[in-house]
Order: sequence, then C-alpha cells, then structure tokens
Amino acid sequence: MHIEFRHLRTIQAIHETGGLARAADRLNITQSALSHQIKGIEDQAGVELFVRRSKPLKLSAAGMKMLAAAEEILPRVAALETEFTGLIAGSAGRLHIAIECHACFEWLFPVLEQFRKAWPEVDVDIRPGLAFDALPALRKETVDLVVSSDPEDLPETDFTPLFDYEPVFVAAAAHPLANKPFIEAPDFRGETLITYPVDRTRLDVFTELLTPAKVEPAAIRQVELTAVILLLVASNRGVAVLPDWVVRQVRYNSDYVTRPLTKTGLTRRLYAATRADDTSRPFMAHLIRLARQEAVKLQRAERPPG
Repeated sequence: MHIEFRHLRTIQAIHETGGLARAADRLNITQSALSHQIKGIEDQAGVELFVRRSKPLKLSAAGMKMLAAAEEILPRVAALETEFTGLIAGSAGRLHIAIECHACFEWLFPVLEQFRKAWPEVDVDIRPGLAFDALPALRKETVDLVVSSDPEDLPETDFTPLFDYEPVFVAAAAHPLANKPFIEAPDFRGETLITYPVDRTRLDVFTELLTPAKVEPAAIRQVELTAVILLLVASNRGVAVLPDWVVRQVRYNSDYVTRPLTKTGLTRRLYAATRADDTSRPFMAHLIRLARQEAVKLQRAERPPG
C-alpha cells in the first residue's frame, strides 16, 4: 500500500468539512480531482474508506483508522517543516557545549540563562563528560562549541576569542604568604594546593607557572566545587589558584587574600571553538557576544555596599 501525505490530508479534510465540494475547496483542487483521488486511495487500501450515500459524507471503520493515522502523522510533519524553516532562518538548531575549563561553569550558566530566553527553539546542553576529548568531539559533531584556553590549528575549525582573564592566588588572610605582594613558583613548595579534579595540563597554575619552573607543591587536594575550595582555603587547609572572575566574590572578604602570580601577573585567554560553517550562525554569534559581556561584568564587579 502506497499512502502519501496528500491522501492523509484528503481524508482529514473530508471528515472535517463533511462533503466533497467543501473539502475540494479547502484542498484547492476540483471536486472531480478529489473523487479520483479517493478512488485511488481506496484502490491502494483495498477497502472502502467512506460510507456511500451518507450525508454528510462519513468515514467507514477503515476510513476512521486512516483518519487516526492522519491526525497523528500530519502534526508531526507540520512541526518538522516548522523546525526546518527555523534551521534555514537561523532561529533554531542545536548547541551542545563541552568545557575544557572546569571553573567556566560558574561563568557560563548566567550566559545560558540569557541565551535560552532569546533563542527558545535552540536545543542547549552541556556535555561535561567530554572535557578531555572536546575538540575531537567537535570535529565529530558530537558537540557544537568548545570553551578552551588552548587554541589549535585544526582544519575547518574557528577559535573565536572570548576574553582575557588572570589566574589569581587565593589564601587565608592569616596565611604566611599573605604578606607577599605577589606569588612565585617556589612559594608553592611547602603548600597544599587545592585544585579542581582535572589533569594538571588543564590547570593554569601548572601550565603557566609550576611545570615550567619544575616546582611541585607539597600536596595536591582535588575538590569538585568552587565554594568548597574557598571554604577549605578560608580554613587554612591549603591555597588555590582561581580565575579572576571566580575570586570576585572573596576579593573584599576579610577571610581571604588574593595575590597575582609573578610580579607582572599572568594573563590567559578563553576561546569559543566552533566548526567553521557554524561560527556565523545567528544564535552562535549571539552566544559568543553574551559570553563576552558576562565575563566583563564579572571581572568589573564593584565592591558590595556596607
């Protein structure tokens, strides 16, 4: 049996209008053409779909089964057409994100909250399990955007700059290193360094400071949540290095001190890695713009009143 979408629309139109003439008008075809189409449908089905000589024209039991199929299938087709229209217009799509920077969750969530309101038809998801294989996942189209601080020369991949940030040393106010104007690699030798649970190749304190200087902390303690890292630091259980947008919340807290790493400080840059064909999509461009704006707001946070 070969049933087409137009056959389902015909069954639905006849049922809803109750007659061939009105159904033909709705379908914008002649009544003769509609009658011919009905015969073709019944020939395909091998059963009568209408109760003959009934006014208004009624569907048979077999016709009602086809109507049920039409009422299930046609809305799905219409929704698919709408989705494809949105994809062509750039108002719909998929945005699955992988993050190589563990601390970026703190900054990214406010960005996504703004984004979802502006682009409700875009399917947004964060894929944290892909952090270590994020760029290969991007090339395989498993994800659509990677937040990374390590741009690579990859074919058909764009690394769009988001913002610069400073990795900042954080310690308890009573810690001996609090008396220093800046922190250098040797200062970590006797310290417990509290970090996120990621490989040290993903941590700025190692890649930019300790590894080049061949310095190893006395101990490393891995903690999942930023709030717990800061709690342990305030309790003088160790020291940490966090991005400047994270330490904004403790900058004016008397329990903590923050210091630059090295006399001149360190600067890192975050990028949005996307497939080249997707970079200019309207919703992708908007997300990147929101990401830059949110980062600036966090880094310029003023001292709270009181």
